[in-house]
Amino acid sequence: MTWRRSIFTALAVCVVLAAGSAGCDSRAARDQDGVSASPVGRLLDERDEDGRPLREVDGRNAPGVGVEVTPDSGGWDVRLRVRNFRFSPDGTGERAVAGRGLAHLEVNGRRVALLRTPEYHLPGGMVPRGTHQITVRLYADDGSAWAVDGEPVESTADITVSEREPGDDPGAEPLAGQAVPGAPEHGAGGRHRSGGRGSPHGAGQA
Repeated sequence: MTWRRSIFTALAVCVVLAAGSAGCDSRAARDQDGVSASPVGRLLDERDEDGRPLREVDGRNAPGVGVEVTPDSGGWDVRLRVRNFRFSPDGTGERAVAGRGLAHLEVNGRRVALLRTPEYHLPGGMVPRGTHQITVRLYADDGSAWAVDGEPVESTADITVSEREPGDDPGAEPLAGQAVPGAPEHGAGGRHRSGGRGSPHGAGQA
């Protein structure tokens, strides 16, 4: 009967090793923040204006963003209001994690900055005289754009620049973009427009 005990012992060792390996794989499937690395949403065939794939997520818990632009000395202050979204610090791994990532800031469809904070100072030299569209769009850390109903999560504000610099001309009119309901309005009297899925319901932490 000794040979039978040896077989049973060998089988038990194999089971233990397999279970231990599964446990290691489970721990490896989580990042340093303890967030599951399982797939988030689904990638669509459609792409945004930069050619990046859209990552479709359920609208109920999807990220949301609003943008406000106000004149300041030497330029414009851009402020984002986000919901269900956290800005990832620099150096974060290139993997999509629910409700996390960064924002792209565009002027007239041209990307001018990658934002990892909700505030940015736009130099006056980037927006000469005339009317300009300031757009912010939310992305996952893998470069895909968050989307709901096939539309990227973004918001756009129009600003009009007169002869002088915005900070020197009290007549420079900020046209506030779609803001988060319940948040204080900046640039009263300006008109609103949205692009994509802007105006989240309620402000979230940045």
